[in-house]
Amino acid sequence: MSDNPNPVIYVDNENSKSFEDIENSFNTSRYSIDEDQVDEFDEQEIFDLVRCITDPEHPLTLEQLNVVRIENVNINLENNYILLYFTPTVPHCSMANLIGLSIKEKLARSLPKRFKVDVIVTPGSHSSESSVNKQLNDKERVSAALDTSSSILTIVNECIKQN
Repeated sequence: MSDNPNPVIYVDNENSKSFEDIENSFNTSRYSIDEDQVDEFDEQEIFDLVRCITDPEHPLTLEQLNVVRIENVNINLENNYILLYFTPTVPHCSMANLIGLSIKEKLARSLPKRFKVDVIVTPGSHSSESSVNKQLNDKERVSAALDTSSSILTIVNECIKQN
């Protein structure tokens, strides 16, 4: 049984892009010709990477469920640091760890290794916020959860696959 069987779906038609639009924007203006040039990232690019991740319980994206928002993406390019807050759909969401792992793994696979990425539950949005944050930002726990023999990795891969 789902923690939230009838989630609220948020549609932002003004800022929402289709996957094809996102892919086309990466294929045109965002690539540099000089391979030695360090690409700058902005909040929109990071948001575009995570917005299409699907929820483990629903066939909806994290953007549609308002779990990730561009306002909750923070980048410090000087220190190669990204902080992303996510908001579970309900305060007792049992899928918060899986959602956070999916976000971390998508960013780890998509960004250059120079970036340190922290994924944190939006303060006050989850009843076990500190526990979820501790697990998501413990390298050894994340590594164990995403081990190739782990069933968790299968779920994460399903969430982050591109439709």
